[in-house]
Amino acid sequence: MASIEEEIRDLEEEIRTTKYNKATSGHIGRLKAKVARLKDEAVMRAMASSGGGEGYSVKKSGDGTVVLVGFPSVGKSTLLNCLTGSESEAAAYAFTTTTVVPGSMEHKGANIQILDIPGLIAGAAMGKGRGKEVIAVVRGADLILLLGDVYNEKHIDVLIRELYDAGIRINKQKPDITIKKKSSGGIRFNTVGNPGLDMEDIRPMLAENKIVNADVLVRGRVTQDDFIDAIMGNRVYIPAFFAVNKVDLVDKDTRADIEKDVTTRFGRPPIMLSAASGYNVELLKDEIYDHLGFIRIYMKPVGDKADLDEPLIIRKPATVESVCNKLHRDFVEKFRYAKVWGRSVKHDAQRVGLPHELDDSDILTIVTKA
Repeated sequence: MASIEEEIRDLEEEIRTTKYNKATSGHIGRLKAKVARLKDEAVMRAMASSGGGEGYSVKKSGDGTVVLVGFPSVGKSTLLNCLTGSESEAAAYAFTTTTVVPGSMEHKGANIQILDIPGLIAGAAMGKGRGKEVIAVVRGADLILLLGDVYNEKHIDVLIRELYDAGIRINKQKPDITIKKKSSGGIRFNTVGNPGLDMEDIRPMLAENKIVNADVLVRGRVTQDDFIDAIMGNRVYIPAFFAVNKVDLVDKDTRADIEKDVTTRFGRPPIMLSAASGYNVELLKDEIYDHLGFIRIYMKPVGDKADLDEPLIIRKPATVESVCNKLHRDFVEKFRYAKVWGRSVKHDAQRVGLPHELDDSDILTIVTKA
């Protein structure tokens, strides 16, 4: 009897060798749905066979959390020390880090949590090499820094595949798909815009997951993979960017070739850096800050001047409600109204409610019930 891994390989080979057209679309969709289901089963089996283990318990802190994802020995520990001053053990051999090491980086007024995790290896998504614990930490991050070095940048796609197999979608907006299961009535398919899929496309994917009665709503254009992700319901969508470490160990021509290769393959240039020498580390800090999407909000107490020295740092999209939640848990419950000065309003001191979306450098007064 074939193992789950063998069955997945056979199905993926059939998907690769089947010519895609309207006649085969439903069949390919069902195969993809089955692969997704089997991969989830393999992950759950790996978790069960490990007996749960101690795992890695990391409490999120600060204004945002960044996780360093890379192969063993790419210099994650050295980079963490460089960014935060934390004492994560660093050495020139694999698997130096055997647990999650947190550090705190202060940059442009933001307090950013940086997590150094054990190196990912091929098969991590299926639980290999304590992969399930590592993946769990990555799934909870606000930003992923994919770190390679000058000796293994060709294999960054392995990291991306492991994250994908673990249900982590990088640099991708969550598709607007709603699937509400029912007890009867069959499948009702409603769309807004041109989804790119029709009833004959979605029915086999739903059937593979034993969904025969449901209301389905799709807004915008989606793919089979997007629809399968919605069926599975356990995907996370996290921004990510690339950095290549140890550039001080190669000549300029090699460095340029690596940068060009990564840019060509992934559509965006990597940060070329050296954690050991500090080269481009300040640039990396700026990139982390920018990718986290921070904005500054200046608080103005009622009847007082705005505090323009210490802004509140918050991630976009930032609403008045999210600011209230950050300031104090009672602020939303006691909220009456807010006043805003800045680019997000038509005129200064405009009254707004909790859903109002703020812009960078807005000044905000929150008025609460007594």
